[in-house]
Amino acid sequence: MAVYTQVSAERIAELLSRYNVGTLVSAKGIAEGVENSNFLLQTDRDRFILTLYEKRVDAKDLPFFLKLLDHLAARGQPVPPAVADRTGQQIQVVNDRSACLIVFLPGLSPGQPNTAQSRSAGAALGKLHQSLVDFPDLRPNTLSLPGWHELAQRCGNALDEIMPGLGDTVAEELAFLDTNWPADLPHSAIHADLFPDNVLMLDDQVTGIIDFYFACTDIRAYDLAVTHAAWCFDDDGAGFDADRSAALIAGYDEQMPLTDAEREALPILARGASLRFLLTRAWDWLNTPDDALVTRKDPTAFLRRLEFYRAAGSELFGS
Repeated sequence: MAVYTQVSAERIAELLSRYNVGTLVSAKGIAEGVENSNFLLQTDRDRFILTLYEKRVDAKDLPFFLKLLDHLAARGQPVPPAVADRTGQQIQVVNDRSACLIVFLPGLSPGQPNTAQSRSAGAALGKLHQSLVDFPDLRPNTLSLPGWHELAQRCGNALDEIMPGLGDTVAEELAFLDTNWPADLPHSAIHADLFPDNVLMLDDQVTGIIDFYFACTDIRAYDLAVTHAAWCFDDDGAGFDADRSAALIAGYDEQMPLTDAEREALPILARGASLRFLLTRAWDWLNTPDDALVTRKDPTAFLRRLEFYRAAGSELFGS
């Protein structure tokens, strides 16, 4: 469930009256996603998404996200920019939440990606990175290595309630990454959360890249590592698909050729990506009430990915 804040049809209609988007015909809450409250709006002219930003999105970060989307849209990338009202304002306040009216994009997220979809996703990420080479704004990644240490500390001994020995595994991996994390690879703005549910497709072609609310400035190849961990395994992390992996990397490399240093670093970056999602899922697992309307995601799915990347050689990424 992803409608945390209810909004009446009357309030939505009043909001739309500030825009040149037509008159409200229908409004429906969207159940997918876990970060914000989302509504699908139909006017007599077009479809839009109304997003209310909940506690995980800091309102101070919204100008960065919106400028990033405007930059990408201006370069023809399939992203959903926010609509400005008649005064030029993109950010509104609805029911005490920062909110934006967002362009609707067609397509469906792949439930279980196939090889062709994985190649398309890799290519779309490469094109995204190409378009961000000259994006000037910076936003630190709060979920990078220092943030992983903080999350592990906050979870503490409760990690072993999820799985015996998980705390020791996390501590060992943090120590490894402290010593081996690459520091001199190219940085840029990145998506940082390109899971299949953040990609829209029609006929195996990408029609939309959405949910940029973890976007930040970090190692560009780390974004590819996150995407690899998200697209190349079964949901539970137990099954790895080598064909999807090869297709994803090839699609990316065709659009944004990997340097030798980036390719060599990918196994370590993938371990970091796995630890990042292991820890954020662990925190949510330990702190989401049993009666919450949000389905908790299993942290051990990314422990299995981490174990896979630990055992895999550099040839996994063609290095």
